Amino acid sequence: MAKYTTSKPSWVPDEPNEKFACSVMGGIEGIKDTTVGNINPNLLSGKTKPKRRLVLSEDDYVNGVLKGDRMTLSRAITLIESNNSKHFAKAQRVLQRLLPHTGKALRIGITGVPGAGKSTIIEAFGNMLCDAGHRVAVLSVDPTSSVTKGSILGDKTRMGTLSRRQEAFIRPSPAGGTLGGVARKSRETMLMCEAAGYDIILIETVGVGQSETTVRSMVDFFMLVVLTGAGDDLQGIKKGIMELADAIVINKADGDNLLKAKVARAEYERMIEYIRPATEGWPTHAYMCSAYTKYGIPELWKVIQAFKEMTTESGVFNKRRNRQLLEWMYSMIDEHLHSLFFDDPVITGRMPEVKDAVLNGIISPTQAVKELVNMFDVDMAARRQVDIFHPEAEVKS
Repeated sequence: MAKYTTSKPSWVPDEPNEKFACSVMGGIEGIKDTTVGNINPNLLSGKTKPKRRLVLSEDDYVNGVLKGDRMTLSRAITLIESNNSKHFAKAQRVLQRLLPHTGKALRIGITGVPGAGKSTIIEAFGNMLCDAGHRVAVLSVDPTSSVTKGSILGDKTRMGTLSRRQEAFIRPSPAGGTLGGVARKSRETMLMCEAAGYDIILIETVGVGQSETTVRSMVDFFMLVVLTGAGDDLQGIKKGIMELADAIVINKADGDNLLKAKVARAEYERMIEYIRPATEGWPTHAYMCSAYTKYGIPELWKVIQAFKEMTTESGVFNKRRNRQLLEWMYSMIDEHLHSLFFDDPVITGRMPEVKDAVLNGIISPTQAVKELVNMFDVDMAARRQVDIFHPEAEVKS
């Protein structure tokens, strides 16, 4: 029987009170399908039956996603995001079967400093697109604490109306310390949403400045949301993120802030003159909008449509998509080789001794690397990997 524990937050009274129904569930050991999270002990004992199937087959995932079932899509993304090795093979086979149904959506990246209003813009923009007959998927990446390793995942709170629409799907994911604030499995998640029939994919990033190249490498149109008071021209040019943007959007252009927004737009237009366009043949410009009053939101969509039309005709759109696929492959090679190396039992056994030698000045870091690489048997490590396209090769729990 799996272990099951609960605890109450400090602000919950000890005596029973219907107004305080909050409790914290501990992790459960021994659960065969960890993709479904914590399980009620009554389900484990068989006293009650679950409202939904706890374990889905490959066919269940594939058919559910293709039908646009949001519950199945959510569980498929959870399977993709899982770091459990026994889920990797199954997730990749599901993704492989869905791959022919992907690639038809317009991918838009939205970044900016915290507080710029990215989530508010996305809600206004998403609602407008849904009203126009589009299906919108929002992949919002939430900061991960370097101390607790946890994330709040509260972006749906800022998108109250959009999250309730049947035409929209919002999926918050933890950044997990990944460069650029993009979850490691964001590309696979994006493909899942495309297979489910969403034709507009909005990716909201943490907004950490010059490390947003990861987002640029997976979207078609990249939007930088800024506020008024950008500083002088030189300070603006120093912001490397501007070199990646297809559009710079000054948000909160309403009320008393409208005049400041106009000044900021003029400043950004002057800065752009010194920066090479992010997309070949497409001139980057600054625009104003207000997510609160919806001012400028329809015009922004027209800009994006014009971008797609122009880049499609020139061939830049397809070239970028092809380049992104290759960059994705190269990054996965790096990640795979990294895992092979550090998961190798010979390396893990030797690593403590080598680290001590480096820290004590016995050998240099360069010598340590050479020694570890020389003892790494890549052929042996590769043979320990399973064939992801054959179910019988999947690691058994």
